[in-house]
Order: sequence, then C-alpha cells, then structure tokens
Amino acid sequence: MKKKIIVMMGGQGVGKGTFAKMLCNRGGFNHIDVGGILRTAPADSEVGKTIAMGNLVPDEMLFDLIKEKITPDNDTVLDGFPRKLSQAEWLVKNYAKDYDIHILYLTAPEEILMSRINKRIREGGGRADDARSDVIRRRLDTYKTVTVPAIEWLRTAPGIKFSTINAAGHVDDNFAEIMDALAM
Repeated sequence: MKKKIIVMMGGQGVGKGTFAKMLCNRGGFNHIDVGGILRTAPADSEVGKTIAMGNLVPDEMLFDLIKEKITPDNDTVLDGFPRKLSQAEWLVKNYAKDYDIHILYLTAPEEILMSRINKRIREGGGRADDARSDVIRRRLDTYKTVTVPAIEWLRTAPGIKFSTINAAGHVDDNFAEIMDALAM
C-alpha cells in the first residue's frame, strides 16, 4: 500500500496550518510546514529577504527541502507547498507514481481570510509577515496570480485526488469535511 501525501492548499489565513496540525495529531503523519521552515531562515539571508518582501522562494531551494523531508516511511502532510504551477508539476512528476497524493483545496472568502490574519495578529500568534498590511495584500495578490493557476492545474492532474473544502465555517465542521474527503 502506497504512503500518502496530503497537500494543504489555499489562501493565507484559510487554516492550512491548523488543519495540518489537526491531521498530524491523529498520528502517523510527517508534517512539512514549508512556510514555517522558511520563516526560520535568518533575516539577512536570501530566503529571509525574499520572504520579508512578500515574494516566493526560488523553486530549486524548495525542491531540495521537500526531497529531504519526504520519507517513504510515513504519510506526509505538505503545508505551504506547492505554491505555483512549476512546483505542482514537479510534485506530481516526482511523487504521484510512488505516493497517493490528495490535494485539499481550502477555500474561504477574502474578507474571512483577512479577518483571520488580523485575529492572529491581535492574539499574538501573528507571523512577522502578517504585521504589515502591504505585505499581507501582496501575499493575497500573489496567491491569486501565482497559486490559483497551480490549483487549477492540480484539479485535473493525472494520478492524484483533488477535494475542495469550504473552510469558511467553524474549525470542527471544516475538519469533519476534511476527514470525510480523506475517508479517514
């Protein structure tokens, strides 16, 4: 039986990290929080400077990181990757044959995403790149122009499963929908 790669995709504030952690708490998952790993990069590094501007990290850096973290011993939850079409194509090309890949596309209206990001800031859980409204706006615009085309390609990509999850509701209801989609 093939190991699974569950991919959390959606806009900033939709709950990718929350739901990835909830899945991992059920046991047996290797959680790869790509954004979390990248945010630990020193501020004066190339990665740190790129992220501070609200831009995406170069593909080759990410591919090396993903290759290092995915193991054939555990099911994996990918949180924050892929973010663009070239990354989505790379994931399918390199892993669809040996793993069951399931894309969970989490959706919510932009006003809910903004509200959640602002709540995260107010409650002290905000990230450094949440602190400036211009960076938040750039991240949401980048999501629309760069990540949405990758999501649309993955919707019909060969050898993977794709589920759209309405993540605008209560976290427990959203998680139940995720579990139903995964048939777990």
